[in-house]
Amino acid sequence: MTSLDSGFATLRSAAGRAGDLLRVGFARLAAGWDRSGRWFNSVMPKGLYARALLIIIAPMVILQSVVAFVFMERHWSLVTQRLSAGVVQDVAALIDVYKGYPQDTEQAQIRRIAQQRLGLVVDFLPATELPPPGPKPFFSLLDQALSEELRKQIGRPFWIDTVGRSALVEIRILVDDKVIRVFARRSAAYASNSEIFLLWMVGTSLVLLTVAILFLRNQIRPILRLADAAESFGKGRDEPNFRPRGAREVRRAAHAFVEMKTRIERAMEQRTAMLAGVSHDLRTVLTRFKLELALLGNSPEVDLLRKDVDEMARMLEAYLAFARGDSGEQSAPTDMAAFLNELSADVERNGHRTTVVFHGQPIVTVRPAAFRRCLGNLVSNASRFANAIAITGHRDHRWLTVSIDDDGPGIPPAQREEVFKPFLRLDDARNQDQGGTGLGLAIARDIARSHGGDIQLGDSPLGGLRATVRVPV
Repeated sequence: MTSLDSGFATLRSAAGRAGDLLRVGFARLAAGWDRSGRWFNSVMPKGLYARALLIIIAPMVILQSVVAFVFMERHWSLVTQRLSAGVVQDVAALIDVYKGYPQDTEQAQIRRIAQQRLGLVVDFLPATELPPPGPKPFFSLLDQALSEELRKQIGRPFWIDTVGRSALVEIRILVDDKVIRVFARRSAAYASNSEIFLLWMVGTSLVLLTVAILFLRNQIRPILRLADAAESFGKGRDEPNFRPRGAREVRRAAHAFVEMKTRIERAMEQRTAMLAGVSHDLRTVLTRFKLELALLGNSPEVDLLRKDVDEMARMLEAYLAFARGDSGEQSAPTDMAAFLNELSADVERNGHRTTVVFHGQPIVTVRPAAFRRCLGNLVSNASRFANAIAITGHRDHRWLTVSIDDDGPGIPPAQREEVFKPFLRLDDARNQDQGGTGLGLAIARDIARSHGGDIQLGDSPLGGLRATVRVPV
């Protein structure tokens, strides 16, 4: 019983090891499959136009390769072999005639028969005129077929030249004390019209590929226009010449985009109209407050009420600016270098040290007033808590990047996303200003995102906070 238990234990151990090996093998296979999939995705084209071309070209190339291989293997090779066999049979017949009729000392009859009946030119040379075998061509189907047929049908020493003369093939065969030299037409031993088939195949493929490229370009262009229109709308720019084009599915997507764009614009217009009405009503009330306070004269209590009314007016403007988002402004080319210099001059008038550096082409298409408000909020936020401010702009072929550095106390990394929330003011933090609403950074990020970009906060080389605005150009 003990030996039986030990046998079962051994079997279980072996099965466990086999299972472990199988799991390791499957894990390696899955890892290899994942690596090959990632490599394949990395080498594949990323654009729809290139992928569509690949879908068309790859099957065509595979089909042409298979057809060419089958043709070369079955037709060209077989026809050349049979033509070469026919020429060698004629040569073998001439050798039989030469050996069977020795009385024809001048071989005039053989020459006549070869010339008139077989289309061959025959000469008789001394035995010393058989050259040694030369190097074989790297790829010559005719040389291979003739050599094989000569060895099979005649079985005598021979020498052939299939490359020396363009239209003729020379064959020399040692027969007793003579060398029979035969000139045959290359077309009689070789399927010379096969290249025409290959040329037609390649030519028609090129024509089909050209048609496919032109057709696909016309089909992809409406998709690219739709993408450009959506990108421009996301950046706050208008696309007046956009119209649905292309295939039915592309037109359907374009119509859906146009309807969505119309609904968004209508909602923004309704919100702007509502805010204008609210602003008018509230400003009317605040104006009455100011008039009534002006009639009351001067006193400490009236001064406090005036400050409260002024603070309410500022808060109202901030709320309306945040809700409105400067959506009605149109984009226009703007000189960013001059733009940043104006911001610097405004800050320096308040007693702050400011430096401005700009790299690259300064003309960028933005909504000028909205973008000025975005950068102005960031610079104003920095000026409240810092003495030195550095403004750096950089524009490349894709992005405009503006960095605002200061030497203030900064914001803890854990709270750098929280400060962008509307109406949020951090205790003992940089946006806890007197009478502030906590909307400065929220408005700035909203404007940056309406341009298709964003704002990120980080550590500044000056020791404070760095605010980086990055928008596409």
